[in-house]
Amino acid sequence: MIIPTHNRAEVLGRAVASVLAQTLADLELIVVDDGSTDRTAEVLAGFDDPRLTGMHQENKGVSAARNRGIAASRGRYVALLDSDDSWMPDKLEKQVRFLDESGLEICQTDEIWVRNGVRVNPRFRHAKPAGWFLERSLELCLISPSCVMFSRKLWDELGPFDERLPACEDYSLWLRVGVRHAVGLVPEALTVKTGGHADQLSRRIIGLDLYRIYAMIDLLGSMDLTAEQRGLVTAALSGRVRLYAQGCIKHGKDEEALRVRELAAAYL
Repeated sequence: MIIPTHNRAEVLGRAVASVLAQTLADLELIVVDDGSTDRTAEVLAGFDDPRLTGMHQENKGVSAARNRGIAASRGRYVALLDSDDSWMPDKLEKQVRFLDESGLEICQTDEIWVRNGVRVNPRFRHAKPAGWFLERSLELCLISPSCVMFSRKLWDELGPFDERLPACEDYSLWLRVGVRHAVGLVPEALTVKTGGHADQLSRRIIGLDLYRIYAMIDLLGSMDLTAEQRGLVTAALSGRVRLYAQGCIKHGKDEEALRVRELAAAYL
């Protein structure tokens, strides 16, 4: 179980406690401190549990932190948890049982959304799907890191997270997964996803569409796709480039619009 964290001492303890309280007791938890300058080390030192390992690295981003934690882990399944989220006590037990019984390599759970301390209902378009859903994934990231569990086999086949991307690194991995694997769903809200704070990537990074474009270009250039899959990806890429370029031109960034159009042209 991997928790990457950066300057989130005020919420990290809740995330760690939710892992150590799992009904599935046979687990290892690796917390990778990505260059924090707050009380993160003190928070971790407050836990006395041999299943917990803390690592510290200079600030390299969430992808590097996750990759390092997974590389150090030994379990046959990997689960991710963002440091501002938490799990229900039986989350891991139910996912391990699901994967063992289904024969799938990856699954996720439903989740509870909390924004600024208030529970909110996800929009219908964010409902967690099951099975093969590459086409829908191209338009919207439909796998939540804190909800997912996958096998070591899948990671060895399709990992790691792309450390070149400051955002949408999970979107990039889930696209690769969608090409090769059906995704299972445990239809219970076993993850609490907390949002609304200023340090969330989705609020700090402007122009997320650019990193989705990079992810689709990487997919086209690095994976052996069927004709149908390639058609889906190129259609989605074309639409995303068009919208991104229009936005650039609207804000007087003609050179950036041209750069991205030329970058994608080889794949379209």
